[in-house]
Amino acid sequence: MNESLHPSAPHDLPGFITAPGDTDILMVVVGIVLIGAVLMVGNLYLRLHALPEQMAHKSQKLQFEIVAVLGLLALFTHIHLFWVIGLLLAMIDLPDWGTPLRSIAGSVKQIAGVRQGDEAAEMAREGGTHGVAAQSPDTIKAGAAKSEMPSHA
Repeated sequence: MNESLHPSAPHDLPGFITAPGDTDILMVVVGIVLIGAVLMVGNLYLRLHALPEQMAHKSQKLQFEIVAVLGLLALFTHIHLFWVIGLLLAMIDLPDWGTPLRSIAGSVKQIAGVRQGDEAAEMAREGGTHGVAAQSPDTIKAGAAKSEMPSHA
């Protein structure tokens, strides 16, 4: 390296300065370290971002879906409050209101004597009330009596 130095250049140059045309080892090492650091920080960020979803995964489906939506909103809008709300919601164990209410509804149906198959017919009749209003009351009564009779088919 001493042969290519200019006569007025200092002779005690640091080791990271390379001669013209040589590979700059320091730049290559810094580039590799920079790429590795960016990948590690990105991986850490994504793991931290998915933390509420991982915590809510063992809870109810509705709670998990709400936390996942809050996480996506936080990711795409950069409003960090959504992530904090999702984290708090994942930490809270919400009570299961659906199972007791379904049990109560099933018991009430059983007390009322409504069978499971009659529910679909009842919904169809309620949905078709606009067409039933145009019919005479006699045909409505005949149709109601016909649906109450058990069939063998």
